[in-house]
Amino acid sequence: MTEGTFKLFDLYDVSTVQIKDPALKPYINLIPRLLLKTHGRDTRKFSRAKIHIVERIANRIGVPGHVGKKHKVITGWASGKYNKNMKTVLEVLKIIEAKTKSNPIQVLVTAVENCSPRDEITVIEYAGARYPQAVDSSPMRRVNLATRWMVQGAYQKCFGKKKKMAESLASEIMFAAAGSMESYAMGKKNEAEKQADSAR
Repeated sequence: MTEGTFKLFDLYDVSTVQIKDPALKPYINLIPRLLLKTHGRDTRKFSRAKIHIVERIANRIGVPGHVGKKHKVITGWASGKYNKNMKTVLEVLKIIEAKTKSNPIQVLVTAVENCSPRDEITVIEYAGARYPQAVDSSPMRRVNLATRWMVQGAYQKCFGKKKKMAESLASEIMFAAAGSMESYAMGKKNEAEKQADSAR
């Protein structure tokens, strides 16, 4: 670590973290800060790209989102409380560091890159009929989908079970970083890309 720089939470050095996908580089924020808390104040266009990737995961834990048309049950720990959500994320990073013996921020970034879909389908209406049409995903949406799928996959694996959310999310991120199909997010990515290939 060079003089004049500091670590994320004073724990993790992000200066060595590499983003291999050039399309995602401007949309994965890795600026080191001691406290990641934007308060949602930046409402300009593409402002989400300015929010740190770790904070985006914490925000997503608060609202895992519904899958398809099934609305998810919100549990006590999945609240809008910043402290609760960030505490879960810090536990996740500790578990990843202990198991992989590497920088957990790098593992998280690799997981986001691996499970972000390059293309998906939309529905277009032509002459009264609806057709699926393959479209390229924007880099911002790719990061959004990757974080959403990772949290939803972890949520499903621990909902109503003894497994804690931190353990579940840590294993989901590690599977995604390794490109393993045990990851829910990797499965969703492959499904989206296969549908897009068949709709060309």
